Amino acid sequence: MSQKSQAPSAESDRLGLRADCANCFGLCCVALPFAASADFAVDKDAGQPCANLRADFRCGIHANLRERGFPGCTVFDCLGAGQKVSQITFGGQSWRQAPQTARRMFDVFAVMRQLHELLWYLAEALSLPAARSIHPDLRRALDEVDGLTRGSAEALAEVDVAGVRQDVNGLLLRVSELVRAGVPGRKKNHRGADLIGARLKGADLRGANLRGAYLIAADLTKADLRWADLIGVDFRDADLSGADLTGSIFLTQSQVNAAKGNAATTLPPALSRPAHWTAG
Repeated sequence: MSQKSQAPSAESDRLGLRADCANCFGLCCVALPFAASADFAVDKDAGQPCANLRADFRCGIHANLRERGFPGCTVFDCLGAGQKVSQITFGGQSWRQAPQTARRMFDVFAVMRQLHELLWYLAEALSLPAARSIHPDLRRALDEVDGLTRGSAEALAEVDVAGVRQDVNGLLLRVSELVRAGVPGRKKNHRGADLIGARLKGADLRGANLRGAYLIAADLTKADLRWADLIGVDFRDADLSGADLTGSIFLTQSQVNAAKGNAATTLPPALSRPAHWTAG
């Protein structure tokens, strides 16, 4: 089967869907809460700056986050929401410069992150030849969501994110069906399945529906995940060593960052191999 897609990189770059921490006011380090766990060394409330956040909004332990007990920070990807809120929505004025805007800025960041995630999925969908028949609908949806991201802070705070997500998800489901319909053989349906710790070494999951599945700590070494729908899959500590994710759809960098892998793991072209993956 041949379902080559054009990497959505150009569209993603046009929409600003890649994190640019140098132009962000450290929003993920302040706006988001975290609890002491295997992912974070300490507790932190939403709106409280992380103790590692420097005056220039950079992380003081960025090069050693995993070693210092903050692997959860290495997994998170704002998909460009941070710099858009910082530089466009709030015009380059930080929450430190204008403390009265802090709460609104943090609330808007949470909305923007979700809208950017939808833009990422829509940009990818527009790169898929199998979904060409609904490209006009996808383009309209992308333009509408993009327009929302460029609204005022007040307008963004009023966005019905759940409603927007529901509308977009209907289109993404159609994309998934069109892509996976071209995969020969029976396609497995594991939508929302509890596959925590599952032994799936070498499993044939081509064209599978894995939407929202829990694959935490699952063994997916050398599994075939080509053309699988991976939207919302929880890959925390899943072993993707040698797995083939070529052509898989709706996979994000955050999901990849949360998993384990190696040099033999093949990823969609728009995603990068995490630094913590092994070379072997």
